[in-house]
Amino acid sequence: MLKFHITNPYSCSYLPDRLACSEVATPEYLIDTEVYGELIQAGFRRSGQYTYRPCCDHCRACLSVRINVNTFVPKRTQRRTWKQHQHLITTQNALHYKPAHYALYQCYQAERHSGGGMDNDCLEQYQNFLLQSNVDSKLIEFYEKDQLRIVSIIDVLPDGLSSVYTFFDSGVTNASFGTYNILWQIEQCRKLGLTYLYLGYWIKENRKMSYKANFQPLEVLINGQWQLLDNSISS
Repeated sequence: MLKFHITNPYSCSYLPDRLACSEVATPEYLIDTEVYGELIQAGFRRSGQYTYRPCCDHCRACLSVRINVNTFVPKRTQRRTWKQHQHLITTQNALHYKPAHYALYQCYQAERHSGGGMDNDCLEQYQNFLLQSNVDSKLIEFYEKDQLRIVSIIDVLPDGLSSVYTFFDSGVTNASFGTYNILWQIEQCRKLGLTYLYLGYWIKENRKMSYKANFQPLEVLINGQWQLLDNSISS
């Protein structure tokens, strides 16, 4: 039987001026793919084997979001990005460690999230974050010829895919690897007959999460109900 407990307050990694608390589901070994599929519908996410959702007394900034791939319509720029990166070669694997992955992760954190804490992740932290899972997880590599460009971790759930984390080569000019990766995951959902792509949390005040609102229509979990993210919330 799953149990839930609330953590002590800690510094919020999304809104630095605030404290955060999380509701944590335990024990980890009971959270398989089917159970996690139900938890993610209720706003939970996983980080390695740690399954949680925000549970802050005076803040509701973290909103779970997902794309219904059957209603998603790409914008002109997204269609251009999809066409631009069609030459990338993908491989799908079980979770595994490769030095080239970790090197790309370190470069990505240093360039995109300097000072955010994760830019100093040691190998053990990286492995615990991305290579530990009790659900059906895949590691996707994207290559340009023999050059590794993107690594993406996804969970395959009963009703959709969950985009766990993606890191990519930030040094390539005129590339939109992050956008392309989401479009690729949407296409994978369609090929697998899955309805949703879960994108984790979206915070209006956090500019690094603003890209998620570019994928419309976007559904958001509010008061236990999934509904469309309208302009009054996103703008």
